[in-house]
Amino acid sequence: MKYIMMVAGKGSRLRPLTLKHPKSMYMLDQNTTLLQRMVNVIKELDKEADIVIVTGHMHLNIENQVEGVTFIYNPFYEVTNSIASLWFAREHLNADNVVLIDGDIVMSRELMQEVVCVPTDKPYVLVDSSIKTDGDYNVEVSGNQVLVMSKELVTYYGEYAGITKLDRISAKEMCQELEIMVEDGFYDQWYENALVQMIFKDDFKLYYKDIANYDWTELDSVNDLLHAKQIHNKERA
Repeated sequence: MKYIMMVAGKGSRLRPLTLKHPKSMYMLDQNTTLLQRMVNVIKELDKEADIVIVTGHMHLNIENQVEGVTFIYNPFYEVTNSIASLWFAREHLNADNVVLIDGDIVMSRELMQEVVCVPTDKPYVLVDSSIKTDGDYNVEVSGNQVLVMSKELVTYYGEYAGITKLDRISAKEMCQELEIMVEDGFYDQWYENALVQMIFKDDFKLYYKDIANYDWTELDSVNDLLHAKQIHNKERA
């Protein structure tokens, strides 16, 4: 399977902690960063994993800490968003299974093993239905399909958990939408907004997997950093 991880951002919401170290370089223990852990777990669970990492902020520091992956540099990270990072990696949207991973996500090994590293025959996003308030990027659904994803939703089914899984057909369709949006100047958008455009314009069928029963966190606050360490340390015990 192909895994595309986007770690180009500056992590401005965690400043001053991220002034000298991007979120992906957060140390979970004395020897392991967030990014190293995610890469190691993927490689352990998927022996055929092809991992692509899109860098930006402090890219040389990040690129020096991980081996056995393909790095792509987004030189415009300061004035673009994740849609541009994925656009730079668009040639990799050509596999039977593609997993898009936000670079500030820490997930339990159980979740990685049972959901993330499992092949799919349809496009879907991971959603945590236990988060009904103060979610960062949220998802409303109907039946087994996603209606919309947005930061602006007041009521919603759950919070998007930073991972999208695509089969070959949907990955190709997403690549086409990325090219249209970037060509039209929408390089300041989240890559997930391309999926929303596909739903609205093309009646794209996007599904979801509820991961409320699994342990995970997105690193947006100091509390999230502590939660990430708890997930890591629990598995080392």
